[in-house]
Amino acid sequence: MKHARLLSRSSFRRLRGYVNMLSMSKEICHNLGVCYIYLKQFNKAQDQLHNALHLNRHDLTYIMLGKIHLLEGDLDKAIEIYKKAVEFSPENTELLTTLGLLYLQLGIYQKAFEHLGNALTYDPTNYKAILAAGSMMQTHGDFDVALTKYRVVACAVPESPPLWNNIGMCFFGKKKYVAAISCLKRANYLAPFDWKILYNLGLVHLTMQQYASAFHFLSAAINFQPKMGELYMLLAVALTNLEDTENARRAYAEAVRLDKCNPLVNLNYAVLLYSQGEKGGARAQYQEMEKKVNLLKDGSSLDFDPEMVEVAQKLGAALQVGEGLVWTKPVKDPKSKHRTTSTSKATSFQQPLGSNQALGQAMSSAAACRKPPSGAGGTSQLTKPPSLPLEPEPPVAAQPPEASAQTREK
Repeated sequence: MKHARLLSRSSFRRLRGYVNMLSMSKEICHNLGVCYIYLKQFNKAQDQLHNALHLNRHDLTYIMLGKIHLLEGDLDKAIEIYKKAVEFSPENTELLTTLGLLYLQLGIYQKAFEHLGNALTYDPTNYKAILAAGSMMQTHGDFDVALTKYRVVACAVPESPPLWNNIGMCFFGKKKYVAAISCLKRANYLAPFDWKILYNLGLVHLTMQQYASAFHFLSAAINFQPKMGELYMLLAVALTNLEDTENARRAYAEAVRLDKCNPLVNLNYAVLLYSQGEKGGARAQYQEMEKKVNLLKDGSSLDFDPEMVEVAQKLGAALQVGEGLVWTKPVKDPKSKHRTTSTSKATSFQQPLGSNQALGQAMSSAAACRKPPSGAGGTSQLTKPPSLPLEPEPPVAAQPPEASAQTREK
């Protein structure tokens, strides 16, 4: 009996040693993967993290593996990893929130709302999920409801730059511009290098016709985001209204070079050229705009803003081009009404939006030159005040000088 009991004890010790070794090897694989991430050797990091998951699945290992795909810019693979993680740990609010934010970044609002709602079910004080849910409501124009959500977040993280950025843009949507600037400047104080906040500050100042301030913030935003054509377009708008036509044309030229999708860039440039009497250049930009409109119309379900359509039609009539441009898709049901379309953000850039996708979604604005075109008899009158978009996404285009003196595009 003693011999048998000794064998049992030795077997138990040996088994416990194997278990300890297995646990250590899992931790070693995970930690090696984390080290490779910091060394930016992502392939080796993935191998080690997959080995760790094979030995023993853990939430943190899934999170690190998902971060690798996010660093590589592969959202689809990141979503697949986080979906597996949620299946393994369905009550982990960090996983649910991250997955919801990824769906939000892709514009899949139903799934985003579902996962964010689940995160709030398990943790009603999860400020990241509340902030993301508020941003979704803000995107769809529910500014008052979004502000209610942001009040809850402000109690948890009062020094959050995305929070004050979003609050500012809610006030912008409600046309409370002074409050918007106050909140955005607080966000800028907390995150002075965030180009989205600078972008939004430039937008609000441009809307308030404070062109020098708009130029200041848009120039700063370009320093941090020099590859975004829309920023150069807005800078050109400010320069045009500051009567610096030469630099405005340079900014428009750079915007056209960088932005291959947004027809508003070419439309605003065409308006400037037409106002300077360069009908040939204006006609060329108008034709480029037509190409982009046709591509957007064929490849997506975007709607063009009615004000943009009106401006383009008037400019096309003045240039004697654009008669064959159709702004709406053919509708199968002849009784159904045609909807005018809006070019929201035609750029693939979204981005990121750093902390919480869509949390600092910038809105662009463009204003046309106030000068009449060369040869035009007298100055034009503003028939009606330009409509300010109530949602953070749809753009409003620039109007030709003989039709309207000012345009706003988001």
